[in-house]
Amino acid sequence: MLESKARDTRYPAVELLLDAVAGWIRKYRTTHGILNDLAQCSPDDIIKIAKDLGLPATDLRGLTAKAPGAVDAVPEMLSALSVEPVALADSDPATMRDLQRTCILCEQKNRCRHELENGTAARHFREFCPNAYTLEALLRQKEPLHTH
Repeated sequence: MLESKARDTRYPAVELLLDAVAGWIRKYRTTHGILNDLAQCSPDDIIKIAKDLGLPATDLRGLTAKAPGAVDAVPEMLSALSVEPVALADSDPATMRDLQRTCILCEQKNRCRHELENGTAARHFREFCPNAYTLEALLRQKEPLHTH
C-alpha cells in the first residue's frame, strides 16, 4: 500500500524543471544537428541554399543557429491580425520568408510571446515587432477600398 502511494506522488516543480531541461536538450540536439548538416555542405551548396531562402550566404549559419522554433510566432502573429498564414505563404511566399527571417533575428521574443498569450499582440505589435512595417502593409491590403 505504501509503495503504491509513493508511486502516485507527483512533484510538479520537479516535473516542470525536468521538462525544461528535456526541452533544452531537444533544442540543443536539433540545432547542432542542423549546424552539422550545414557543415557537410560544400560552399556552393551553401550559396544555393541561401539563394533559395532569399538571404545572403553569410547569414545562413547565424540563422540556423537560432532554429528551431525561432519563427513560431509568425503564424501566431498573423492569426492575431486576422491574416491567414497558409494563404499568405501560398500567395506571397517572399513576404512570408521575409517575415520569418526578421522574426528569427528578433530580440523581443519574450514580449511577443507575452502579447500573443494575453491576446494583446494585435494592439501592441507596433511597439515591439521588427515586422511591424510589413504587418501594417498586410493589414492595409485587407482593408476594403473606400470610394468617394
